[in-house]
Amino acid sequence: MPFTPLITAGIEGVLNTFLYREQALKGARQRLQGKVLRVVLKEFSAPLVLSFSEKQLDVLSQWEGEADCSVITRLSVLPKLQDRQQLTALIRSGELEVQGDLQVVQNFVALLDLAEFDPAEVLAPYTGDIAAEGISKIVRRGGSLLKKGFSRNQQYLAETLTEEWRVAPGSLEVAWFSEEIAAVERSVDALTKRLDKLEGK
Repeated sequence: MPFTPLITAGIEGVLNTFLYREQALKGARQRLQGKVLRVVLKEFSAPLVLSFSEKQLDVLSQWEGEADCSVITRLSVLPKLQDRQQLTALIRSGELEVQGDLQVVQNFVALLDLAEFDPAEVLAPYTGDIAAEGISKIVRRGGSLLKKGFSRNQQYLAETLTEEWRVAPGSLEVAWFSEEIAAVERSVDALTKRLDKLEGK
């Protein structure tokens, strides 16, 4: 199965959000500037090509030129790349095959390691904060979800989302909560005044 433009655009958007937003990552990004990394996933018929520039990362499904580095691996290995200390072990075990300039993949893994991935930040504008946090929890457990059966995971995802949406407060609940807070503040003020009077005596 090849990568569709929609999939590559989605991957590009997520990677740019986390890798090109933080000023603190500028030094790590500069080491990749002008480099092209080709990622071949055994589950897909076409590779993903990551082209790094100063301002952004382009994710392409087709590339005419030569890549500085190519990596061949499986989808299940990708989450492990966020920990740069695992890179050597993945190469030795054969889970990750590297062709070309090893420095490119090392720099990319170092950049991933430095970036703080929080899927909730990407999802919040579309789903709201509470639902985004629920989905984010699922993504953080993604490794175990991928290893279990698809139908079971689908049911688990649906149940979690339903529970998260149920937890999301409605407008009446927010109004009630605000009134309760105001009442507590009034009680605290009254208690403080009484204590001040008692201390005055």
